[in-house]
Amino acid sequence: MGRRLGILGLVAGIAVVAAALLYNSYAALQRNDQTIGSSGRLPRSQALSDGWAEENVRQVQTKLREGGFYSGEIDGAYSSDLAAALTRYQIRNGLPITGQLDGETSKALDAKPAVAASANTREQSSETWRRLRFGDQQTRNTAQVTPMPANETIASGTQEPPRSAPTATEDKPAPAPAVAENKPASTPPTAAAGLSAADISTERVRDYVGAFVLAGLDPNVGSEADFFADRVQYYDEGMKDREKIRKDLQRYDSRWPGRKFWLAGDIKVEPQKDNRVRVTFPLRYELRNGANHKSGKINKTLVLAPAGNDLEIVAVNERKANL
Repeated sequence: MGRRLGILGLVAGIAVVAAALLYNSYAALQRNDQTIGSSGRLPRSQALSDGWAEENVRQVQTKLREGGFYSGEIDGAYSSDLAAALTRYQIRNGLPITGQLDGETSKALDAKPAVAASANTREQSSETWRRLRFGDQQTRNTAQVTPMPANETIASGTQEPPRSAPTATEDKPAPAPAVAENKPASTPPTAAAGLSAADISTERVRDYVGAFVLAGLDPNVGSEADFFADRVQYYDEGMKDREKIRKDLQRYDSRWPGRKFWLAGDIKVEPQKDNRVRVTFPLRYELRNGANHKSGKINKTLVLAPAGNDLEIVAVNERKANL
């Protein structure tokens, strides 16, 4: 009997120790979950934690400020201001347009990468393209904001990506976009006191193009539709309203959920009648859907019209370009 009691006591002791270990493991997991929920960051094992270090971020902020891409504080904080500056840098240097300190961008800046797919990062993606679209009017250290001369070409990176991805017509050449009908397309009441074509700076056009491309990668599928007027001369499909364009973009996302884009050369800007500008730029792309893969290069054209203090797309087209 004594031996049996001794064995039972040993078993009970082991059970207590096992329960304590399980509780501690559960508590640790709970702490990790709470950290993710409150900070929006991934656990160390899933995030490139060295890249988020304040010293690394400060180094990136300093280099971008010296280059005239960033005008915020050198505080080591990863913000939508910094993400917008990274997008500007990527556009100017022919890097994949991501708005993040990804592998290729961090290598160019001689810094450590910091990329995460948390909900917080996805929300910041939307904030980044909005900030670029509406223009950062703060004066940058080395980049002077000047009006856009006639027939200006904005120099960009030389490295050699389309609805802000290729469209259903991606495999065949398309004619140059026709300017939309003479009647204005959904211009807000403040348009008379807003922008004119003469007010549009080189920096504003470059930022707008970057915002448009970045919106094509937004997890909120169809975000690029917000750039279009109520009715648009849409490729070779004639006039199309914004909501039909949004549905077309959503179908395209279903077809090619994996997309990468690079600005593959200079941005050309030409004044048009009716206070509009035509913007043409070469775009390189890579598209993926499981095992399916497609890549190439197009020349994309946007016709922009002032809408209050904003710009909106009234015509869009693209044609294949030689790599």
